Amino acid sequence: MQFQQLQYFVAVAETRHFTRAAERVHVAQPSLSQQIKALERELGADLFLRARGNITLTDAGEALLPLARRILADADTARHEVQELVQLRRGRVRLGATPSLCTGLLPDVLRAFHDRYPGIRLLVEEGGSHDLVRELARGALDLALVVLPLPSPSPALTTVELLREDLVVVSSPEAPVPGGPGRRSVRIADLKGERLVMFRHGYDLRELTVAACRAEGFEPEFAVEGGEMDAVLGFVRAGLGVAVVPRMVATRSGAGLRVTPLARPGLHRTIALAHRSDVDPPRAARELQRMLLER
Repeated sequence: MQFQQLQYFVAVAETRHFTRAAERVHVAQPSLSQQIKALERELGADLFLRARGNITLTDAGEALLPLARRILADADTARHEVQELVQLRRGRVRLGATPSLCTGLLPDVLRAFHDRYPGIRLLVEEGGSHDLVRELARGALDLALVVLPLPSPSPALTTVELLREDLVVVSSPEAPVPGGPGRRSVRIADLKGERLVMFRHGYDLRELTVAACRAEGFEPEFAVEGGEMDAVLGFVRAGLGVAVVPRMVATRSGAGLRVTPLARPGLHRTIALAHRSDVDPPRAARELQRMLLER
């Protein structure tokens, strides 16, 4: 089995077309077809069902695809690790983080990292913890900031707790204080009857807030739902409703917002730094990891 054959196989699997796959990998289509057939002979199984205008994966092809992608991703990581060379002058870090962490935690840390290592490219991918865990597992990310507990525990990942963050309630200064005037803190029960501005499905904060409301015996009411962090904060400023957000985000985005703590025991979330257990992160990623842990 040759590395090049796996590249050709993944290209055909993703394009479902031999000619377009050949164009993607910059090789003549007959050569690509010959290499795919050689791979199939090596494995003793057909990888594709070939019909006019319709290329689909066989069961063997479906089994090989995630493994081939992981092998190619690992090789790409190894290439970049070597290219970093001396004193972290070159290279890249592929970092995943939830949108709220991109807004609250990362700006200062990434600025410090960039100032120290200006030659390192920072590639940031926003997503929910579930999506980030999947991207880590397939080798598309070096590190990810995720919310614990993970949506589906993965023995292939190593996680290190980074911080425990309080959640607060944000509302428009022109709107009544949730729970009544003069309140210095808000209970989850006070959100009953309040119109909430709610994040999209898959957002860790959505699941946490909804679960807390249900634990108090009521179903939350949504004024608007489906937004990302910036949109949610904008809708709250406009007076459409209130939202439960991390304290760091509220502090950074406080202009035009009233920030009210949650009464004890409050709501919290645990942030962890995750990476694959079977592959050491590249050198630049390890340095960013160190800076995050020492922040």
